Amino acid sequence: MDKGLVHLYWGNGKGKTTAAMGLAVRALGRGLKVSIVQFLKSGDSGELEPLRQLGADIWSGKACSRFFRDMTPEEREATRQLHNEHLRQALESGCDLLILDEACAAAALGMVDESLLRQAVLERPEGREVVLTGRDPAPWMREAADYSTEMHCHKHPYEQGIMARKGVEY
Repeated sequence: MDKGLVHLYWGNGKGKTTAAMGLAVRALGRGLKVSIVQFLKSGDSGELEPLRQLGADIWSGKACSRFFRDMTPEEREATRQLHNEHLRQALESGCDLLILDEACAAAALGMVDESLLRQAVLERPEGREVVLTGRDPAPWMREAADYSTEMHCHKHPYEQGIMARKGVEY
């Protein structure tokens, strides 16, 4: 790849992480080095282990098992520090494709140093492809995107009381 581009998969619909992980599989299949940072997620989603087996470097997890809204201030700060460290490690990985899953929410909630996140996107090395996912991207993310795909929910099983299903939503 001559020039790495920025992909933004965003919106309130399902498929943002799925699209990013599909791109990871494609890149790995072509011999590219892939690094994935998942913000605000537990680190046990079904796609992670197969991606590791294919050679992806993955940083995921929080400082506690609670959702952001239920975290104490101390847990939020510990999670923020963990996310910053994960992002720093990924930036040093020498990857061709860097996926920053839930970066939009992490930035909006202050759960990652925004200057470090901007560096990852705006100051990426030549040839590094970067993917951002999340519901509501910051204006700078929309502006930086070379690809911008909005996932819009028209219908979802959750509206019928069907909870997230193992192997489909996580």
